[in-house]
Amino acid sequence: MKLGTLVLLQLEDEPPLVQACYHEDVNYQDSEKRSPLHSACYCGESEIADLLIQSGARVNTKDNKWLTPLHRACCSKSEETVEVLLRHQADVNARDKNWQTPLHVAAANNAVRCAELLVPSLTNVNVSDRAGRTSLHHAAFNGHKEMTKLLLEKGATINAFDKKDRRAIHWAAYMGHVEVVKILVEHGAELNCRDKQMYTPLHAAAASGQVSVVKLLLELGVEYDAVNIHGNTALHIACLNGQDVVVTELLSYGASINACNHRGLTPLHYAASSTHGGICLEILVTEGANARNQCMDGRTPLHMTALHGRFTRAQTLIEHGAEIDACDKNGNTSLHIAARYGHELLINTLLEQGADPMRRGTSGMLPVHVAALNGHTDCMKRLLSAMPQLNIDITDDCGRTCLHGAACSGTCLHGAACSRKLNIDITDDCGRTCLHGAACSGKVDCVELLLKTGANISQLDVEGRTPLHYAAAHINFQCVSILLDTGSNVNITDRRGCTPLHYAAASDPDAKSQKQSDLHLYLYKFLGIIAAFHKKLLDAAATDLLRSGARYSPAHLAAYNGHSDALNVLLGCIMNLDIRDYHGRTMLDLACYKGHHECVETLLLQGATILVQDGQTRRTPLHAAALNGHTECLRLLLETADDNNIVDCTDSFDRTPLMHAVSNGHAANGHEECVDAMLHNGADISIQDSLGRTSLHLAAACGQVAILGALLLTGPLPSIEDRRGYCPLHLACYNGHDGCVEVLLEYEQHKVFSGNLFSPLHCAVINGNDSCTEILIETLGDSIVNCTDTKGRSALHAAAFSDQCESMQLLLTHGVSVNYCDKTGKSPVMLAAANGHAAAVELLLENGADLSFVDCDKNSALHFACAHEHENVALLLLDKIDDSGTINLPNAEQKTPLHLACKYGLVSIVQDLISKGGNVLAVDENGHSPALACAPTNRVAECLAIVLAHMPFSQPPNNTFQRRNRSESSPSAPFGATRTLDNPGSPAGIGSPAGSVQDVKEHSGSYQSSDSEFY
Repeated sequence: MKLGTLVLLQLEDEPPLVQACYHEDVNYQDSEKRSPLHSACYCGESEIADLLIQSGARVNTKDNKWLTPLHRACCSKSEETVEVLLRHQADVNARDKNWQTPLHVAAANNAVRCAELLVPSLTNVNVSDRAGRTSLHHAAFNGHKEMTKLLLEKGATINAFDKKDRRAIHWAAYMGHVEVVKILVEHGAELNCRDKQMYTPLHAAAASGQVSVVKLLLELGVEYDAVNIHGNTALHIACLNGQDVVVTELLSYGASINACNHRGLTPLHYAASSTHGGICLEILVTEGANARNQCMDGRTPLHMTALHGRFTRAQTLIEHGAEIDACDKNGNTSLHIAARYGHELLINTLLEQGADPMRRGTSGMLPVHVAALNGHTDCMKRLLSAMPQLNIDITDDCGRTCLHGAACSGTCLHGAACSRKLNIDITDDCGRTCLHGAACSGKVDCVELLLKTGANISQLDVEGRTPLHYAAAHINFQCVSILLDTGSNVNITDRRGCTPLHYAAASDPDAKSQKQSDLHLYLYKFLGIIAAFHKKLLDAAATDLLRSGARYSPAHLAAYNGHSDALNVLLGCIMNLDIRDYHGRTMLDLACYKGHHECVETLLLQGATILVQDGQTRRTPLHAAALNGHTECLRLLLETADDNNIVDCTDSFDRTPLMHAVSNGHAANGHEECVDAMLHNGADISIQDSLGRTSLHLAAACGQVAILGALLLTGPLPSIEDRRGYCPLHLACYNGHDGCVEVLLEYEQHKVFSGNLFSPLHCAVINGNDSCTEILIETLGDSIVNCTDTKGRSALHAAAFSDQCESMQLLLTHGVSVNYCDKTGKSPVMLAAANGHAAAVELLLENGADLSFVDCDKNSALHFACAHEHENVALLLLDKIDDSGTINLPNAEQKTPLHLACKYGLVSIVQDLISKGGNVLAVDENGHSPALACAPTNRVAECLAIVLAHMPFSQPPNNTFQRRNRSESSPSAPFGATRTLDNPGSPAGIGSPAGSVQDVKEHSGSYQSSDSEFY
C-alpha cells in the first residue's frame, strides 16, 4: 500500500499527459481535453492508436480546440494512423474551431497519402473553413505542388474563393510559389480574377515582391494595368512596398508609369513617400515619370517627400523637373509641408534649390509661420536666415505673427529672433496677443520671457478675456501663479460676465493630466488675491466675485462639472449656499442633476437647502437627481432632509420626484433604485400631476414593468383615472407594453374596464398591439370584444380605422360583430373604406360585412370610398356588389356613388359603376345628373345645364326614328326645324333665328332647362 501511494504521489508531479498514460480511463483528458488517442495519433503510433480504440477510446473525441485524433494524424502525415482511424469510422468531416476538416490539415502539411485516404470518404473536397478557404487554398498558400495536383484531380474547384473573394492563385502568387501558379493556370485558373478589394494575382505578387511570379503572369498575358478598388495598379502597389525589381519588370512590359488612382496619386507619389521607395523613385524618374503630376489634393510627389522627410528623393525630383513652388489645394508648397513636420534637412534642400519662403499657404501663413506654430525652432531659424529683410511682425490672414504661433506651441523665440525687434503686444484678428497664446499653451518659460519683455498683462481679446482667463481655462497652474504674481486682475470679467475663476471652476483638470489638488491650490491663490484687493472679509469678497454678472457663478460651474475639491474651496468663501444661476438653479440642483454625489455631500454638509425650486419648472434637487437616476445623490438628500414629506414635493406640472424617476426610468441607469429609495421613504403613488396621471400611469405608459410591480406592491390602490378618464391599463395597452398589462391584470381592480369608454381593448387594437389584445381577451373573456365607447364604436371600428388587420382577425375569431354600427350608423367597413384601407376592407368582406348598410347620412361604404377618392377600395367593393340597388343608393343629398365618382374624376370607378347598372339619369337634390357632377361647382353645373339645353344636338341613328315620330305627332312644330341628317338642306332649318330656340325645345320635348329632363 505504501509503495502504491508513493507511485501516485510521484505521478501527481508529472504532466497531465503522462498521468493519462497510467490512468485506468482510456478516454481520460488532460487540461486541454486531449486524450491518449490524440497523443498516439500525433506521434504517428498507429498500433497504439488501434489498441486504444479497441479498448474503448472514442475515435472522434475533441480537445479544447475541437481537434480530433484524425486532425492530429493528418498533421503528423502518419498515413498508417489515418488508415486505422478511418477503419474505425473516424469522422472525415469533423471541424475544429476554425472549421477546418482533416483534409484542410492534410493539405496545409502536404500529407498527400493521408489526403488520398480521406478523399474517398468525402462527398465534397471543396469544404471551406471559417475564413472561407478550401483545402486547395491551403495547399497553394504553402506551395505544395503534389497536394495541389491531387486536389485538382479529385475535383477541387480551381476558382473557389474565400470570404475575401481570394482564389488559390492569389495566395500562390503572394507567396511566390511559381510551380503552383503554373499548375493552377494549367487547370484553368483565372489570371485576372479579383478579390473584394479588386486585387488581382499580379497585385498580390507585386506587393510581396515575388518577381518570378510577376514575370510568369506577365508572360501569360495578364492585365498589367488592372486597378483595385482604390484605383491602384500593380505598379502603384510595388512602389508603395518598395519592390524595385518588380517595378523594373512591370515597366519593361509596358505598365503605365503615370497611371492615377482614384485620389489622383501616381506610382511616383508612392515611391516618393514610402519607406523603401527610394530605388523605385530613381527607376521611375529615369523611365520618364512626370514629376509634376498633382493628385486630387493638389499635392505633387515633391509634397510627398516633404510630408515624410525624404530629402534625397526631393533632390532627385527637383533634378528631374519637379516644380519646387507648386501649391496644393490649400495653397501650401512643399516648403510649408516640410516646415509643418519639422524636416530641417529637407528645408535646406528646398531653399538651396530656390524654394520661395515668402509664398503664402493655408490662412495666408508663410512657411516660417507654420514652423513657429508647430514648435520647430531649428526650422524657424533656417527660414528666418533665408529672409534677412523679413519684417518679423508680418501677419497671416488672421492677423497672427510668427510670435503668436511660437507662443501657442511653446517655442522660445529668444534665440531665433533676438537680433530683431519684436512687437510682443501685437494682436490678431481676435484681439489676442502672444501672451494669450503662451498662457493657453501652458509654457511657463514663454510666459516669463514675454512678461520680462514687457508684454501687456491686461490686454483683452474681442471677447474681453485676459491671458489669465486662458491660463485658468486650461488648468495651467504655474502660468496662473506667474500672472497673478505679476499683477493680473483676477476680478476682470469677459463679455459673458465670467472671471478667470469661472473658467477655473468649469475646467476639467483630468483633461490636462493635472492633479485635482493643482486646481484648488490656485483657487486658494485667487481668493487670497481677491481679499488683498478688496480689503474686505474673504467670504464677502468671494461672494462679490461669485455675483459678477455671469449666468453662472464659479461655484455653480464647479458643482455642475463635479470638481468637489474646487467646490469645497469656493464654499469656504460663500455665505449663501443657495445662490441661483440665471435659471434659478442652485449649486445643489446642478450637482444632483449631473450625479456628482461628492459635490452633493459637500454642499449638504455645508448646509445647502434641499427644498429650493428653480425658476423654470420649479423643480427641486430631488427632481433633478430622480430625473437622471442618480441614486446616491437621492439617498443623500433623503437622509439629510428633516421633513419626510419632502419626497412628495412637486414641480410646476405637479410632478413628484417619483414621477420623474418612473417616466425616465431604465434599470441600467439606476432609476429602479431611485424608485425603491423613494418608496422606502414613503413616497405617495396616488399623487396626480397636472394631467391627472399618477406614477402608475407613467410606469404603464413607459413600459417599466419592474417599477410598475414595485409601485403596486406598496398597497391596494383603486384604479385612478387621469383627466381624460384613462387608467394605467389604457396607457399600457395603447403603447403595447404587454408586460405591464399582465402585471396590472393580476389585481382585481384592473380587471374591470373603468374610466374612459374608449376601453383598453380599443387602445390595444388601434395601434395593432396584438399581444396586449390577446392578454385582455384571455383574462377577461370574449365578451369584451363587443364593448363600445361613448360614440358607440366597437374595438373592430378602431382596428378598421387604423388598418390593423391582425388585430381585426383576432377580434373576429373571438366573435366581434362585423356589422355593428356606431351612433352615427357607421359600420367598420365604412371606416375602413373612408380611410382607404383595402386590406381591412377585404378582411371584413370575407367575414360577412354588409355593403347595403348606410349611416345616418345614408352614405354606404361605396359612397365613402368614392368621396375620399380611394379607387382601389371602390373597385374592391364593386367586385362584391351584384345588385343595382346598392350601386344606386342615394345618400341624404340624393347623390349616388356615381355622382361622387364623377365629381372626383375616378374614371375606372365610373366605368365599373355604369357597367354594373349605375343610373346615369339619377339626380341629386340640386337636380344634377352624374354628368353635371363632373363640374367643379354647383354654379358651373347650372351654367353647363343651360348651355346644353340650348345646343342643337344631332341624334344617333338609333334615336332618329323615335325623334321623327315625336316631331310628326306635333303638327305645330315644322319638320324642317329639326336639323338632322335626314333633311340637311331644309331651308326652314337653316339659320332661322325665330325658330332656333323653339327647335331645341322641340328636340328636348320640354320647355324646361333641367338637365335631367333634357337627357
